[in-house]
Amino acid sequence: MKKYVFLFLVFVAFLTSCSVENDGPVVRTEFMPIVNVAVPDHFVQGQTHEILMSYVKPNSCYVFNNIIFDIEGHERTVSILNTVYQNQTCVTQNELTTVSFDLTVSGDEVYLFKFYQGKDEYGVDQYHLVEVPVVNGRNLDLTKSNNN
Repeated sequence: MKKYVFLFLVFVAFLTSCSVENDGPVVRTEFMPIVNVAVPDHFVQGQTHEILMSYVKPNSCYVFNNIIFDIEGHERTVSILNTVYQNQTCVTQNELTTVSFDLTVSGDEVYLFKFYQGKDEYGVDQYHLVEVPVVNGRNLDLTKSNNN
């Protein structure tokens, strides 16, 4: 009887064991060069502003994943991260894709954005720099009132 129980357990273990083959999707992530940005001429202190960024999606295997920020004071390094499905049939697109994020402005210092634009021929990261000044909303309202 013990022999049959042992053989039964071995048989169940064999049937439920993991397969060595992995038929799931093979994925990687890739930072996409930002080709176009839309940033306001100035920020109003305390308000939220939308920042638009565009990148070229080479084919249907590239899927937007996230916007990555490296924040240091009022300096923002911004990158777009895509998930790339490698073992799929991909359709060439070269489609301009736009994503955005909202920024609530604190303080009154100039914001410096460094938008990732890819690597140069030496493998060094390249960035598009944009400085955006911050104005006080109360002073902006007074200026508009005086001009009317």
